[in-house]
Amino acid sequence: MSKTQPIRSTTQLNQFKQYYQEIIPEKRNYALIILGLNTALRISDILQLRVSDVWDWQKQSFKRHLEVMESKTGKQTSIYINKEVRQALLQCLLNQRAADEFIFASYKYKNMPLSRYQAYRIVKQAAVYAGMPEHISCHSLRKTFGYHAWKQSVPPAMLMDIYNHSSYQITRRYLGIDQDDKDQVFEKIRL
Repeated sequence: MSKTQPIRSTTQLNQFKQYYQEIIPEKRNYALIILGLNTALRISDILQLRVSDVWDWQKQSFKRHLEVMESKTGKQTSIYINKEVRQALLQCLLNQRAADEFIFASYKYKNMPLSRYQAYRIVKQAAVYAGMPEHISCHSLRKTFGYHAWKQSVPPAMLMDIYNHSSYQITRRYLGIDQDDKDQVFEKIRL
């Protein structure tokens, strides 16, 4: 049974993001990946986002926060829309005409979001390009956020809150901490 993993290598992460930006330019797919990596949202919540969730029509600018009722937990969460997400969405939304349009609309079915399977194919194609053909899925975007936040010293309690996890053990599994990560700690700490 394969277990979804975060993207640990920054080199592979950069190649993964680069795929739909430079190799096969596709603004919608690039924005999907950037939003997933930077918000820690589940793919089911990302695919339901509409233009009005991120764009303030009165101010003609991006909203400061993305307010989402998580479909799995039923909990409300507020996520800061960072610069990377704004830039990716700006390119993606240039052709959007209405507030109620799905950000990640299907090209095949009118007025429908991408399917979860199509989102998986988008992620998988970029993963293969970056040399990660196994154990990468849509959920890897969410896990990658936590892994890199943890590597940048974000406290596990904060990640637990961001993920809306009920226990530290769940968050710890998400982080995908492996032996190499432990070895780096032992190598760095010199008392």
